Amino acid sequence: MLGELVIGIDLGTTNSVCATVQNGTPTVISNRTGYRITPSVVAMARNGKRLVGALARRQAVTNPERTVVAVKRLMGRRWSAKTTQEAIQRMPYSVVAGPHDDVRISLGEQQYSPPEISAMVLTELRLDAEAFFGAPVTKAVITCPAYFNDSQRNATKDAGRIAGLEVIRIINEPTSAALAYGFGKAQGERQVAVFDLGGGTFDFTVLHMFKGVFEVEATGGDSLLGGEDFDNRIIDFLSEPFRQKHGTDLRKDKMALQRLRDAAEKAKCELSSLKQVEINLPFISASQQAGPLHLQATLSRDQLEQMTADLVKRCMQVCERVLGEAKVHAAQLGDVLLVGGQTRMPKIQEEVRRLFGKEPAKNVNPDEAVALGASIQGAMLLHDEQEMLLLDVTPHSLGIAIAGGFFQKIIAKNTTVPTSAHHVFTTVKDDQTSAKITVLQGESETSADNELLGEFMLTGLRAAPRGAVDIDVIFDISADGIVSVSAIDMQTGTRQSITVTASSGLTEDEIKKAARSNEDWMLGQKEDPEFQDRKNRAEELFREFETLWPRLTRAAHNGLGQEPLQRAQAALSVARLQLAQRESDALAGSLERLERMLQALRGALERSQGGA
Repeated sequence: MLGELVIGIDLGTTNSVCATVQNGTPTVISNRTGYRITPSVVAMARNGKRLVGALARRQAVTNPERTVVAVKRLMGRRWSAKTTQEAIQRMPYSVVAGPHDDVRISLGEQQYSPPEISAMVLTELRLDAEAFFGAPVTKAVITCPAYFNDSQRNATKDAGRIAGLEVIRIINEPTSAALAYGFGKAQGERQVAVFDLGGGTFDFTVLHMFKGVFEVEATGGDSLLGGEDFDNRIIDFLSEPFRQKHGTDLRKDKMALQRLRDAAEKAKCELSSLKQVEINLPFISASQQAGPLHLQATLSRDQLEQMTADLVKRCMQVCERVLGEAKVHAAQLGDVLLVGGQTRMPKIQEEVRRLFGKEPAKNVNPDEAVALGASIQGAMLLHDEQEMLLLDVTPHSLGIAIAGGFFQKIIAKNTTVPTSAHHVFTTVKDDQTSAKITVLQGESETSADNELLGEFMLTGLRAAPRGAVDIDVIFDISADGIVSVSAIDMQTGTRQSITVTASSGLTEDEIKKAARSNEDWMLGQKEDPEFQDRKNRAEELFREFETLWPRLTRAAHNGLGQEPLQRAQAALSVARLQLAQRESDALAGSLERLERMLQALRGALERSQGGA
């Protein structure tokens, strides 16, 4: 009898992979055509039939405007964002504005959102898994780039739901690869870095691994940097001389562009093992004077490295920034894992060797590690296999807009998730009866420069002089990295909250306009940094006790007795009450007591194990 089935899915820009844990071993599930990798391509054939994967990819040249590639680059993006407009320039299919300033893709008569297209790929993977198991599959862990923001994570989760999957966790790709790397290895404490350069996104993550605990120390990336950009450089290299010679820009012809894309990717891959390649595209175009036109070119590895030098440099700058944030020197790292197909490029490997002073780890499959890690996480969540614990972080700072058009961070980036934090603000106008809470994600001190996640109104405030009404804004981030925010009028207890959904909200211009016109609603700042520090420490201690509790319960039965547990339980209850009532000084005393108790209980556990 099979236990409850769960699959791990690496939903990639170029390719996707599905995996599961069987008899304790993570295994890639081959698709129904026998391949371990499924292209993330969806097409609508002329007869209205939906094609997914290799079938869709094969007919892309003859049906470019109805074949969707690299949809991951559009997930959770606002139509009006500059990054979206840049991304769609290169798409051979038609991308239009949706009703919520989101993005829609036209395929024939129908329009689809990016999560709907991604859901078609996920449905295909789900059917592959069901064919593999011979049973229905409804649960999945899906990966996303560590640098994805809240809207992009929500869009990924929506895609899973549309595909009929209950997404039990969204997990960051580099963390997932590290899980696969560390699985089943009995090794001491070490720090590893994951350099994940895929088809459309780049992530770099530093993790600390010890006794089955994988703790992310810092993460960074660029969700618009990947293999596609390297391909685009080759496309430009091929089409510019052709345009100058024949007056025809092949990038404007959808069918020619698709042929160029295929040729560019093939040449790039071949240049990982060869020094030079020939590119031949006969009958790529035609002119009235010259008749059929052919494209012939030679591309060397040196030329490719020169034309993509700035892209490689961008990757390395992210690495240096993240190492600085993690306060880690490159030479201290135990291993560097290369993940994603683009890391096969010799120049990338050379630069990684230069920066870290060591050979990248060879025992990780760059195409499969992410899906395998997701399947391990799925087994851990579903079957309570707790030999491994995953502590991930939020990649962006979160906060709200405040008076003056500024951004007040409430949760700093690289904070371990799940987490909760809050901040007390005050009214900025006399007799102000409502406040607008504008939730933002980003690193800029100016609110308009950050990503808008959502906004809501806190109404029914007591009419009072400015500064007399306190508003407590509370942020929660789930283990999926999804944000919910609530605001409480501390005098009356009035509460408003939102789960920030993938709706794109407003355009950048509207954010700026809203920031100006709503200044009278904006919240001034008021905070007690000392209480904030104590609150953070209290929550850390609560988590540590929670992790230790199963072992303590077992030890109580084996001679430790119930009394130490009862004392700890009572002290925890008192501290929780003091935290809820914001009794800062009393909480300080409780924290000291809890720290002493934690130390004593850990010592007792070690002694009982030593004596066993």
